Amino acid sequence: MPLRIPDKLPAIDILKQENIFVMTNQRATTQDIRPLRMVVLNLMPLKITTETDLVRLLSNTPLQLELHFMKLKSHTPKHTPVEHMMSFYRDFETMRDEKFDGMIITGAPVEQLPFEKVAYWHEITGIFTWARTHVTSTLYICWAAQAGLYHHYGVPKYPLKTKMFGIFEQHALYPTLPIFRGFDDIFSMPQSRHTEVRHSDIERNDALTLIAESPESGVGMVMARGGREFFITGHLEYAPNTLDEEYKRDAGKRQDVALPVNYYRANTPALGPVVTWRAHANLLFSNWINYYVYQETPYNIDDIE
Repeated sequence: MPLRIPDKLPAIDILKQENIFVMTNQRATTQDIRPLRMVVLNLMPLKITTETDLVRLLSNTPLQLELHFMKLKSHTPKHTPVEHMMSFYRDFETMRDEKFDGMIITGAPVEQLPFEKVAYWHEITGIFTWARTHVTSTLYICWAAQAGLYHHYGVPKYPLKTKMFGIFEQHALYPTLPIFRGFDDIFSMPQSRHTEVRHSDIERNDALTLIAESPESGVGMVMARGGREFFITGHLEYAPNTLDEEYKRDAGKRQDVALPVNYYRANTPALGPVVTWRAHANLLFSNWINYYVYQETPYNIDDIE
């Protein structure tokens, strides 16, 4: 896909080595079409890694996307160079008058805190509310999915006895939905979380539709407002080695660290992971962009409401 991203973003060189096509702003300006304006609110600690993961998936459609990165004014990242944040990210306050065709809000390492105890809760819930009138469709991932369901629909989260960690089969409950076009009946999704939202709470809210679920990991995907909001509890965007790096980082340092399930060959870290989710991850992001963003957004972006 002709993905239009800021010049010199580190993801460009990384993805060119993977034979993935990206387009810098300089080249994109020569094409006489309106690109879809996409914004990412990146809450993950390793922002360059998350940028690369998302750009990799967003690059798999023939539509031209113009990618912007948003940051919180009330939170200073500790694991990303200040120079990188200044070069590629803008505060929400400077973007609040703009409109976007699509938005992605990532997970964050704050899931074990009550929502209201998160330092940037007030600012981020303001962004959640803003997105409803300034974005055609919003994709909430992991903690953001739980936070969005809580803020918009009052769905609580619950602590898990043990970390949900590994690759889990998901069942598409409404396989004819455009978001699942081309999907198999069962698809894999990485999970890495200490809390959950529950089937019963989703089902009792008429505004929500549970569209994917796992017998092991529970709620997988929820849709609302006819596809203007999607809540994904896992990390389809994860690169093959992400869970491996997380496991090796925490093993021996925390009491609750176990091998990620359904991940390593023969359940042996030395043999490396078996990747079972990337095809469906690419398809899901492509379907979302095509059917819920491109097909629904007005040509005049100012008409989004």
